[in-house]
Amino acid sequence: MKEITLEAEARPLTTKGDVKSLRQKGRVPGVAYGDNGKPVTLTVDEKAVQGILHSEGGRNALITLKLGSDAHPVLIKEIQRHPITRALRHLDFVRISLKKKIETRVPLHVKGEAPGVKVGGGVLEHLIRDLRVRCLPTEIPTSIDVDISNLQLNQGLRAKELVLPKGVEILMDAESVIVHVLTVKVVEETPVAGAVPGAATTAEPEVIKKGKVEEGEEGAAPAAGAKAAAGGDKKAAAPAAKAEGKKPEGK
Repeated sequence: MKEITLEAEARPLTTKGDVKSLRQKGRVPGVAYGDNGKPVTLTVDEKAVQGILHSEGGRNALITLKLGSDAHPVLIKEIQRHPITRALRHLDFVRISLKKKIETRVPLHVKGEAPGVKVGGGVLEHLIRDLRVRCLPTEIPTSIDVDISNLQLNQGLRAKELVLPKGVEILMDAESVIVHVLTVKVVEETPVAGAVPGAATTAEPEVIKKGKVEEGEEGAAPAAGAKAAAGGDKKAAAPAAKAEGKKPEGK
């Protein structure tokens, strides 16, 4: 991996206003620590860091951090960004020894075209997109290729089948599936018997009409209210008949 030099300036502990002023000038606050050294607060040029992040090495780029007369190999450990603008807000650099193996993550890049997708009509599912590895800082690969050119339907590629650069050790379950080709299931609707193909069937809702039953309708029973009214009429007729000296009807 190509080594990159990044110039840094010492930064004393300052107020939020001072930090804001530094960012407005294109400087990103940060800290360097590790390798039995004391933590050092610093600032770096934002454009220079953006160039490193968009380089071939990306976040795994091996950087020589120069701070005054001191120079030390470092890796970018953590990046803080503005939630909206995505501008760099803070950087953590970890000092490393070029003679000691470190643990890091390397992106996986799919290469080739799976016959199970191209001919069989399947779908490629990419389950793991970066790999945890251990190696010397000078041997960190930019990426690891995942060759899918032999995958048929319902076949996959496991971590143990990856072709790794010399000196790189996998730090995950060797049986973990990286990618696989799935069969696409088509669900067909069962046609309704007697239905015309392509025609939409619309069921008419049953409408229950409510209303008074017409008097004298055959088979119709008088409503409860009607019975009560009839009974009330007979009772009211009795005193009226007595007043006229007549017997009430029906007596």
